[in-house]
Amino acid sequence: MPTGSLLADGFTEKIAKAFEDDLVGLSFRYRYEFVDEDDFAKDANASTLRTRLSIAPRLTNWGFLVEVDNVSFIGSDRFNSTRNGVADRPIVADPKGTDLNQAFIKYTGFEDTEIILGRQRINRINQRFIGGVGWRQNEQTFDSISIAHSFTDRFDAYYSHIAEVRRVFGPDSGVPAAKLDSNINLIDASYNFGSKAKLFGYAYLMDFDDADALSNISVGARLTGTFELQESLGLSYAGEFAYQEDYGDNPVAYNANYYLLEASLDWTPISLKAGYEVLEGGDAPGTAFRTPLATLHIFQGRADEFVVPGTFGTPADGVRDLYLIATVKALKGRFALAYHDFSSDINSSTLGTELDFAARWSFADHYSVLLSYATYDADTFSFDSRKAWLMLTAAF
Repeated sequence: MPTGSLLADGFTEKIAKAFEDDLVGLSFRYRYEFVDEDDFAKDANASTLRTRLSIAPRLTNWGFLVEVDNVSFIGSDRFNSTRNGVADRPIVADPKGTDLNQAFIKYTGFEDTEIILGRQRINRINQRFIGGVGWRQNEQTFDSISIAHSFTDRFDAYYSHIAEVRRVFGPDSGVPAAKLDSNINLIDASYNFGSKAKLFGYAYLMDFDDADALSNISVGARLTGTFELQESLGLSYAGEFAYQEDYGDNPVAYNANYYLLEASLDWTPISLKAGYEVLEGGDAPGTAFRTPLATLHIFQGRADEFVVPGTFGTPADGVRDLYLIATVKALKGRFALAYHDFSSDINSSTLGTELDFAARWSFADHYSVLLSYATYDADTFSFDSRKAWLMLTAAF
């Protein structure tokens, strides 16, 4: 065999082993997103591809990660990406470009402790307050130092200081801003009493240097648990309360509360969930409860009617969301159907209703397909809209 072939075979084997050992990761995520909103004469048709390359060498007690994303348009950009100047079509916030998504050093040499320094993904509990917005092609990550410690097998604590938020609108500058300089401190802890009760408490102090109106402090607690009623039948619950007020240089003095009650009946392979979520409103703009760093697509409906780039994300009168969600595993996939009834916290006026559908299949360990549809019927908030998605993912 020629020497060149031996070298090529050796190189190929090293590359294959790097993927097997998770030292190198490569993924492709294609998504077609269609948006039909009644306030636009033209629809949005967004065909985008995200390519992600990650390199993660490891040493004893040390870990390193460099992750680079590229978002490209497939075909013409008949949508408003927030950067392409297409103002006569609805927004699909997936601007093109190449970005350093994550780059950090991790140290695990202290017992039951993990320290991460650098640009990193931060997802706290259910991402209602802090999340990576993984639904968008350009993920939200944070330049920060974070420390996680387990005091016992039941009691965990976490702290993070964030100096800059790298938002989904990057990497190019523009409006809304691609990044926010900040002085943010996240503190949370959880105690596991067993399967029937887990308590999670948090204090999130968000001070944005260049977005003063978003600055807030939120203090709250979340209780979750599961009861086994009989074989293959379980009842899960979640309850949460948070208090929020202005913080840092926020020019508006306000306070508002957050409430959540949720119950789920799980009977394999079917799950039925009912929930009621309240983000309180106020008597003036900027006084409603807001969650500027949340992964919002998984809350208040897939149509994202309450996710408006550059705003507080919550109407001044607040939002009450009464929802029902049914999921079933069938045909080698997972199907979900959800109904949302939105009303304002102030005056209890009807904002609108929404119906969502999603179906997902995973196969051959590396591939997945998602089909999703959402229709929002406006009453006193926003406009009627219909959105559909096809997403294909390959990850190695």
